[in-house]
Amino acid sequence: MVKNTFYEQREIACIKRLEVIIDSLPYYVRDFFVGIELKTSALTRLNYGYDLRVFYDFLSKKVFKNKAVIDISLKDLAQLEAFDFEYFLSYLSHYTINGKNERCTETGKARKLSTLRAFYKYFFNRNALPANTPSKVEMPKIHEKEIIRLDSNDKVDEIGDMLYTVETGDGLTKKQRYFHNATKFRDAAIITLFLGSGIRISELVGLNVEDIDFNKNSFVVTRKGGNRAVLYFNDEVASALHDYIDLRIENKEIDESEKALFLSLQNKRISIRTVQELVKKYARLVSPLKKITPHKLRSTFGTNLYKQTGDIYAVAACLGHKDVNTTKKHYAAITEDVKQKVSKNYNIKSDN
Repeated sequence: MVKNTFYEQREIACIKRLEVIIDSLPYYVRDFFVGIELKTSALTRLNYGYDLRVFYDFLSKKVFKNKAVIDISLKDLAQLEAFDFEYFLSYLSHYTINGKNERCTETGKARKLSTLRAFYKYFFNRNALPANTPSKVEMPKIHEKEIIRLDSNDKVDEIGDMLYTVETGDGLTKKQRYFHNATKFRDAAIITLFLGSGIRISELVGLNVEDIDFNKNSFVVTRKGGNRAVLYFNDEVASALHDYIDLRIENKEIDESEKALFLSLQNKRISIRTVQELVKKYARLVSPLKKITPHKLRSTFGTNLYKQTGDIYAVAACLGHKDVNTTKKHYAAITEDVKQKVSKNYNIKSDN
């Protein structure tokens, strides 16, 4: 079996970046990352590293003033009270690190507090800290945001319009149309796959040619955490993939060792950034007032699948959600449709 170099390379890159962060923090921080290595992905650990770097920078500036980050000890951490973590969450609303101004959303604050809870729990369980103090602090309230997606109903058909735009290039600039001639089949396959399967962008970029099975109209993806899962697609997706793969096979400039399904103009595995930009390019023509991203196409799939099946658990399985409550966010996206339908059918006067 051919190794999926995308995930191997991403793993190595994350480990290297994390090493740089760990070297800038107190010595005992490495113990935490070694301790969680078998239970977490390199990407998860890297995000923990980013969060801890911000936390220690905060401690150096605001709590243990003028004390170098590298010199902050476990004894210092043991002195912190719940208020110090509440102060940290407030600090995250606007802060500076490495000369850059940053700010955290409610979700970002919640993630950093979750990291600190895990960090303290590790040392508390090993009797290196007297308490898991961050666990005493309430998580920031996350206000639900409106789910942005492409609409398809009696009045508008943004999904159909986007697929048509990808196919024809209508509305693109002269320069964009030049490149469109070389990428339209690839772009159509990518957009159709997003809309027809709800695949994540990292999963799409990581696909290899061998992952596609046209006999079963299925493909294998690497989910969060490294688990492999089989997803299925309909004939429309199959047709778009066939058109693209046929051209890919005919392209003699592609190195035989390149196993990636979706390629850049340089015939290398396409990058996440390139996929984000191509989605933005087409979406801007179809729905300029909406900020459509690959994740919004995933939300489009989720809400449409729920509308057609009414089965929240089936949607969760297709989207790869471990917690069905996460999936309910897609259900929230159609509440306006439901409210409008209910209000139209509601009778002020009862029949009784």
